[in-house]
Amino acid sequence: MPLLTRMLNAPLSIDVRRGAVASLGELLADGRIATEGRVAIAVGPGQGVKIAEHVRTSLSACEVFQVDGGTVDAAVALGGKLRAGQYEAVVGIGGGKTIDATKYAATLSGIPMVSVATNLSHDGICSPVASLEHDSGKGSFGVVMPLAMIVDLDYVRSAPDRLVRAGIGDVVSNFSAVDDWLLAAEAVGERVDRMALTVARTAAEALLHQPKSVESDEFLTVLAEGLVLSGMAMAFAGDSRPASGGDHEIMHAIDRLFPGTANHGELAGLGAAFCYHLRATHLGTGGERLAEILTCLERHGLPRTPGDVGLSAEQFAAAVKFAPETRPGRYTILEHLDLDAAAVRAAVDDYVRAYGG
Repeated sequence: MPLLTRMLNAPLSIDVRRGAVASLGELLADGRIATEGRVAIAVGPGQGVKIAEHVRTSLSACEVFQVDGGTVDAAVALGGKLRAGQYEAVVGIGGGKTIDATKYAATLSGIPMVSVATNLSHDGICSPVASLEHDSGKGSFGVVMPLAMIVDLDYVRSAPDRLVRAGIGDVVSNFSAVDDWLLAAEAVGERVDRMALTVARTAAEALLHQPKSVESDEFLTVLAEGLVLSGMAMAFAGDSRPASGGDHEIMHAIDRLFPGTANHGELAGLGAAFCYHLRATHLGTGGERLAEILTCLERHGLPRTPGDVGLSAEQFAAAVKFAPETRPGRYTILEHLDLDAAAVRAAVDDYVRAYGG
């Protein structure tokens, strides 16, 4: 009888703990990553430079490059340097922008990438997607997921508190993405990868029911692992579907129409809450999940309403109406309801009245 197996992409190593960065040199000496030790290190502003100097003490052949923001131009420029130096691997050290630019550069160069995250703002730390700015705004690009990753909780604790908390919104938004995927399967026959769906939803459930606060190592570990699992779910599915639904469409729309409003995770969490409001009021489902998400966002000090991120009801309604244009071909609760501008504004006003207090 034949044995049917499924080959799944997953990082070679995942290390989430205090002091984890001390093992980076040993990890890079692994022959499966770099046989000759020719490693490039890409750093952004902040703590990346300090970590890079730490690595240099154990890897004399490495070279450090500064990444000038999370843009396509910065990623392409880094990719050129990586190809010219004939490096065996590149380490991206920093926040989401630095890691996304490094993932894109590594993919262009055809070399493996190791992710060292200094904050937990979104699931880009271990995903096969890079969110980068370009002349027309911000876009998502398919990349090879990191071969290995490190999250040192000591460095995470030194990051701005807002960036650490933001990742909560990104993981919790998996609920909305998963339900949108199931809706697409029912309404238009879209194929669902149940393995990817299970991993994405499990990550969100673990975080939602973690009783401790973001100040604890236990919570930060669950958050970091939730972000990693979200990235792996996308890799299993072959696209961002298990972690990006109407919630992320709203987030991308706000980024496009009102740039600089808030960060990725904050907007994803707000978008997820509003999508569940639409489900509850138009489909009669999702009310219990909406309450859980709103409680989670409030408990961890994340935005729950448009006003919390400095948007008026009119501006948020404009973003919701524009949202489907950010992901052509993706079917979510927004495409399913296909509300006109007046109905969207009424839904936003209703949401603000119900939860704006």
